[in-house]
Amino acid sequence: MSKNLVIVESPAKAKTIEKYLGSEFKVQASFGHVRDLVKKGLGINIEKNFLPEYEVMADKKETIKTLKAAAKKATTIYIATDLDREGEAIAWHIAQTLELDKEKMKRIIFSEITKSAIQKAIKEGRDIDADLVNAQQARRILDRLVGFEMSPVLWRKVKTGLSAGRVQSVAVRLIVEREREIQGFEAETFFRVDGLFSTNDGISLEAEVKTKFNTEEDVTAFLTHCQKAPFILKDIKKKIQERHPSQPFTTSSLQQEASRKLGFSVSRTMTIAQQLYEAGHITYMRTDSLNLSQEAITQIGKFVTQTYGEEYAHTRTFKAKTKGAQEAHEAIRPTQIQNETVSSDNSQQRLYDLIRRRTLATQMSPAQVEKTTATIDCNHAEYTFQEQGEIVRFQGFYKAYESGDTSEKSKALPELKENSPLNFEHITATQKFSKPSARYTEASLVKQLEELGIGRPSTYAPTISTIQKRNYVIKESREGKSRSYQKHTIKKNKDTIETATETENYGSENNKLFPTDIGILTNDFLVDHFKNIMDYHFTASIEEQFDSIAEGLMEWQKMIHSFYTPFHSQVEEVKETSERASGERKLGIDPKSGKPIIVRMGKFGPMAQIGVAEDDEKPQYAGLLKQQSLETITLEEALDLFKLPREVGEYKDLPMVAAIGRFGPYIKYDGMFVSLKKEQDPHTISKEEAVELVEEKIESEKNKYIHKFEENDPAIYVINGRYGPYIQSNKSNYKIPKDLKAEELTIEKCLEIIKNGPTKKRRKKK
Repeated sequence: MSKNLVIVESPAKAKTIEKYLGSEFKVQASFGHVRDLVKKGLGINIEKNFLPEYEVMADKKETIKTLKAAAKKATTIYIATDLDREGEAIAWHIAQTLELDKEKMKRIIFSEITKSAIQKAIKEGRDIDADLVNAQQARRILDRLVGFEMSPVLWRKVKTGLSAGRVQSVAVRLIVEREREIQGFEAETFFRVDGLFSTNDGISLEAEVKTKFNTEEDVTAFLTHCQKAPFILKDIKKKIQERHPSQPFTTSSLQQEASRKLGFSVSRTMTIAQQLYEAGHITYMRTDSLNLSQEAITQIGKFVTQTYGEEYAHTRTFKAKTKGAQEAHEAIRPTQIQNETVSSDNSQQRLYDLIRRRTLATQMSPAQVEKTTATIDCNHAEYTFQEQGEIVRFQGFYKAYESGDTSEKSKALPELKENSPLNFEHITATQKFSKPSARYTEASLVKQLEELGIGRPSTYAPTISTIQKRNYVIKESREGKSRSYQKHTIKKNKDTIETATETENYGSENNKLFPTDIGILTNDFLVDHFKNIMDYHFTASIEEQFDSIAEGLMEWQKMIHSFYTPFHSQVEEVKETSERASGERKLGIDPKSGKPIIVRMGKFGPMAQIGVAEDDEKPQYAGLLKQQSLETITLEEALDLFKLPREVGEYKDLPMVAAIGRFGPYIKYDGMFVSLKKEQDPHTISKEEAVELVEEKIESEKNKYIHKFEENDPAIYVINGRYGPYIQSNKSNYKIPKDLKAEELTIEKCLEIIKNGPTKKRRKKK
């Protein structure tokens, strides 16, 4: 008996949907995209109006064969890929590849995987939306054109192996510009004044002057005035304020909140959200819509009333301000609001709980907060002290969810009377420093891209991942620096101002995005030579044109043509006229040789150099340390690099030498290279630390070799590898037959395997 065939993207989704459909339906997965632009060459026929050339992906040929066989037996084929442009394009590629009869095929969409949503979708099957397909096709073709034409220019003019991308390069530019803003920032100092006061009844009150003092003279004059002045609690003002809940989650806001509250990376958030969606627990996770369906609003309202009481329920609707917010039908919400626990997986449950609480809050009453401000007068001085406190009078949506915009802790002021005298216990003026803009986190970068109109929900996570994989940007934590600051204090019953110098740590970073030297160099080259491609407004306007194609208001070929013609001319001009970029900086003169010291990008990364190629003597080279940059390294720091290699000491009468190589700092000992640990510096590592590293390496080497037949020419080694034992000889690896034990191999048997057996392929870096 023939069945109806439902084609989805993932096996997890197939498993969930199969539960909701009867025995007359068979659900199979395409495992995402089945077809893409051909890998060989450009894959786009520019002469034929940008006609794309597609091919079935190598790893999807078996999948296509299986789907074709199932489609032939089916009466109706339902293509149930995701409901955004990407999903529509996948549906079109599936239909084209399987050569489906239009009469037998229906495109179905749903924003949640629930029984009612699936059954409703089956009834409302439609044709594939050509406008959505064309919008995705235009994006894919334009991005291939940009990458295909710009990347070779970077290979020739900057460094081999680089790549450029329309959105990724602009994302890198944001990070580079922020880094330069921070590096060029000069902190200004000022003073903040706070004090501890008490009433005659012994009630304590902390307060501060809201105005900052720009000079030491101003602040000491104020402290001198305060020493003899009477203090009066001038007035107490109370005000009830309403706090309103945040909007429901979109892709961008979920990524930001999951980063802030759960510490999740952007890609981790999207992976977990996809798992929750495919299991039927939340609505579609790639969306920039703030809309909640009427059915969902009703369901949430009932649950709030039953759980918290009628006074906590408050119906709201939300509308997206983002231009072109049309990718999906709803914001991200739970499919069944009453379900508190949906997974035994801790990460899934934590993200689900975040989504559920935020969704509940959207349909709950505002919180009522009483804010109290106490003002302390200092003998009619120009500046007054103030202290604020607040008490939550009605929790409202706080019952379910407290976001970063709400007070998570209430602080009540003590009971005080207006115009009552106060005594000061101590008043302190503390030196402060202005701060530069914060470096981007993954989530704050997504927020910035969204605000600029660059990218869409489906592109944020891949963009962030790509710029890190290509080493344009690195995500890491860095320790801060130490600095001193001044504190001036007056105390009760003392006539002098006490001055103290204290130290603080500043500038520490946790999981922030830093541009690498190659990222900075590539960005500068692209900004100099491809101003429009790297322009934020231009990139945003391209996104708007994709939206117009999706709405059927623009032809995709015309849009590509208007972009490509000037772009191609620009590429050709840059090839011919631009200079090679190396990021070279002259730092000064080497005091020993009198030769110039420069830093530049070398074949294996950023490096320092003493002398030039034209000199009689060959230049000296040294690689920069991990956290050093071509833009900020000083002459003194560069000179330190040439103190390597340095002999650290001896171990068993053989020297241990610290140096820096292509893969980082190491100790060389007896022909063996031992990598230093992350926190160790080759300039300062001690003999004891080096011995410990060498001993660890020797121990691991003992376990590495099962046999060493070094008398043979070339030498033969039986090695205990990561994926099992193998034979190595003359830089080639050979598989050991399964019926042989590595421990029992003789040199004769090894020679036989080498002669007859296939080599084991080395794992190549992508």
